[in-house]
Amino acid sequence: MTVQQVLLLLLLWMWLPHPCHTEMLFRRTPDVRPKSFGGRTSGNDGKAIHRQKRGWMWNQFFLLEEYTGSDYQYVGKLHSDQDKGDGSLKYILSGDGAGTLFIIDEKTGDIHATRRIDREEKAFYTLRAQAINRRTLRPVEPESEFVIKIHDINDNEPTFPEEIYTASVPEMSVVGTSVVQVTATDADDPSYGNSARVIYSILQGQPYFSVEPETGIIRTALPNMNRENREQYQVVIQAKDMGGQMGGLSGTTTVNITLTDVNDNPPRFPQSTIHLRIPESSPVGTAIGSVKATDADTGKNAEVEYRIIDGDGTDMFDIVTKKDTQEGIITVRKPLDYETRRLYTLKVEAENTHVDPRFYYLGPFKDTTIVKISVDDVDEPPVFSRSSYLFEVHEDIELGTIIGTVMARDPDSASSPIRFSLDRHTDLDRIFNIHSGNGSIYTSKPLDREISQWHNLSVIAAEINNPKDTTRVPVYVRILDVNDNAPQFAVFYDTFVCENARAGQLIQTISAVDKDDPLGGQKFFFSLAAVNPNFTVQDNEDNTARILTRRNGFSRHEISTYLLPVVISDNDYPIQSSTGTLTIRVCACDSRGNMQSCSAEALLLPAGLSTGALVAILLCIIILLVIVVLFAALKRQRKKEPLILSKEDIRDNIVSYNDEGGGEEDTQAFDIGTLRNPAAIEDKKLRRDIIPETFFVPRRTPSAPDNTDVRDFINQRLKEHDTDPSAPPYDSLATYAYEGNDSIAESLSSLESGTTEGDQNYDYLREWGPRFNKLAEMYGGGESDKDTS
Repeated sequence: MTVQQVLLLLLLWMWLPHPCHTEMLFRRTPDVRPKSFGGRTSGNDGKAIHRQKRGWMWNQFFLLEEYTGSDYQYVGKLHSDQDKGDGSLKYILSGDGAGTLFIIDEKTGDIHATRRIDREEKAFYTLRAQAINRRTLRPVEPESEFVIKIHDINDNEPTFPEEIYTASVPEMSVVGTSVVQVTATDADDPSYGNSARVIYSILQGQPYFSVEPETGIIRTALPNMNRENREQYQVVIQAKDMGGQMGGLSGTTTVNITLTDVNDNPPRFPQSTIHLRIPESSPVGTAIGSVKATDADTGKNAEVEYRIIDGDGTDMFDIVTKKDTQEGIITVRKPLDYETRRLYTLKVEAENTHVDPRFYYLGPFKDTTIVKISVDDVDEPPVFSRSSYLFEVHEDIELGTIIGTVMARDPDSASSPIRFSLDRHTDLDRIFNIHSGNGSIYTSKPLDREISQWHNLSVIAAEINNPKDTTRVPVYVRILDVNDNAPQFAVFYDTFVCENARAGQLIQTISAVDKDDPLGGQKFFFSLAAVNPNFTVQDNEDNTARILTRRNGFSRHEISTYLLPVVISDNDYPIQSSTGTLTIRVCACDSRGNMQSCSAEALLLPAGLSTGALVAILLCIIILLVIVVLFAALKRQRKKEPLILSKEDIRDNIVSYNDEGGGEEDTQAFDIGTLRNPAAIEDKKLRRDIIPETFFVPRRTPSAPDNTDVRDFINQRLKEHDTDPSAPPYDSLATYAYEGNDSIAESLSSLESGTTEGDQNYDYLREWGPRFNKLAEMYGGGESDKDTS
């Protein structure tokens, strides 16, 4: 078969709607050496040599991927010239996927694919075919190798390795400046058709940016893009296969583009003239004020350098550029004198330090302003010799020791004397004091580094002639350590020893702490205060020690708690030591040494009495005690002392009941039947203000008839009470809801006694009965007293 025939068959196969194969037939001789095609040739002996034909024919096959049919996909056919069609030959297939992915009809030589094939998994398969005699199983043709190539279809869309790209480009870039290149990959076969040919386009980001269709390079599309106007842009790029034609698959990605700054903006002063003031007493180096030029750029493109280029104060002032704030700080270069000059004028220039030559046309990249400085006349305060003082002193110095001296002077020509004092807000505990004349600071209380290692004082200096004009200076006092604290246990130790402990058993590891801070570090030594037959201490030489037992077995019945004094000492000078006592309890433990019980009383409790029962018994006892206490309190509250203990104990008593009777017309406030029938209350009611020592049997009086006048009834009851020995001898206010006639005694109040003329006669008090005898003696004897006086 000619090459033209082979190409024709290949084209026919490509245009068929179903999978097919194209046979590329060629002849093959038993000799493996290649022979030329042709009819006849002459040999050396002059005989004609005939070309022997190949024994069997076979094909190179092509197969489309992603076959969706229900039957096996037909691949091709193998055929041998020795096959007479009588079934004597058998075709055998081996190699990649033989028997699983590819099967062959051993009689006809037809090859089929058993499942869908994905070219992206494997692009070709190499197999070997052979024809053998079915009876003898001997090959009738040599084994030959062939390839099944998988033809690609467009089943994969282009993908970008990143979902979001970040890129930047300088502002003011020319059109076409490359920003970034994005690349999409397509898993389809690039050598077959346009399935893997990707074309790029821009979906978002126009008209600022464009993308090259073939390379995916994003370029600027507008000139003079200014960062100060807009800094961030978001561009969406699409990659489409099939050369960008309709029906192709596509994928997108986002590119965030930032315009980076270039120096395209010169600095500008917001004011053409700036006014500053400074006292004449300002020392050299004092900052007067600042000037600042604004620059719309950022970073190094906004860096500005300030300098004084002209003026009458160029030798008196300096200007320093502060890098972090981009300000120009004007400072005093020489001492100022108000009497010599009161006003200075400076011309200050601000210039960019990094200028881009491409943007010279936007310049000049500098600006100037006028700074006028006025000098003020002041009474200068005292000036200290230092800006701050640092004194170091040991904590064990004696009281009154001078730790340092501060010095100050009056810079004025008068040179007034200076008075020193301490700001007590910085020394609330009044540990230090200062000599007001010479500035010597000395201690007034003991120092303790463990309480405070640093003391930050503020010393005030004032002129004696002008005490309001003061100057302060910080004084830092550092307290140096002295070994004045003994080491102690680091924590409280709850130590126990098991009853079944053996000699040499570790029961506790102890450590110590010391408030002191020696230069060489802490070093502690542990020992026993006295030899102990039960326990011993072993120093680990690492600031810890171990407590060990010295004998076997302990008993809670004999001793339930041991006290072990441990001596802890340091190695600094002078050596400090302390004795800490460990409380060691004897406890019952299991075989593994776990504590179970440490209370000796627990052994005496009945075995059948649980903890819940003990708690219930305890609660019952507490409740009974509370009831007894409440009962006793109630009994005590009932018993009160009478208001008047004897006739000799007479004192004024004003009792306010805040109760006002309702008068005769108020029939709801009392029961008139009770007044007419006193027997109803005599059996039950007793006096409630005191508890009488002796109970008298109340005398029963006959009930008053219903027609008895209330006045007669009350008079009768009053007479009975006056003669009743059980009635208390003190005034009692009783509301009877009865309004009688005026009293012959008139008012007993002393409020109106001052308005009466002359002395009153109280002899009528004796006529009121024995109850008023004492009162009659008190008031009736006043006249005789006056006479005797």
